[in-house]
Amino acid sequence: MIQVGILTVSDRSARGERPDESGPAIRQIVEQEMQAHVAEYAIVPDERQQIAALLAKWSDELNLDIVLTTGGTGFALRDVTPEATLDVIDRRTPGLEEAMRAESLKQTLHAMLSRAVAGMRGQTIIINLPGSPTAARQNLAVVLPALPHAVRLLRGMAAEGEHVAGPLDTA
Repeated sequence: MIQVGILTVSDRSARGERPDESGPAIRQIVEQEMQAHVAEYAIVPDERQQIAALLAKWSDELNLDIVLTTGGTGFALRDVTPEATLDVIDRRTPGLEEAMRAESLKQTLHAMLSRAVAGMRGQTIIINLPGSPTAARQNLAVVLPALPHAVRLLRGMAAEGEHVAGPLDTA
């Protein structure tokens, strides 16, 4: 079973001033549609070192397959989730980033302001999602079909050229 961590990045939610709506929305999708296990969930403030430390711990010590962050990907001065992610990943996965932005642009032109990144640290996939519950759900829906195959590849359980059926397949 795929092991997932969900990290909400929000100063206000970390201080208890606002409930986290995105984390639970992501959890529902991960558990119901992906049938994965949410092994870790946390809320942290927009602090680069704190975000990076948790991403590294969940990847290196807990060996999670996927870590999904929500929040801190925009233009605000305290939005540092992409920088924290870049601090810890070994390799970027631009296809995931591009797919999320392309789909989001169909909803709003503000999607071009997203700085979200995605990448791998060892055998863990780390993906930044927006802080809005609606946008987080939309972005996750775009990449979700590819994630089980990506996890199998990182685990060495799938061949690189293995075909994964998707919505664009006509056969």
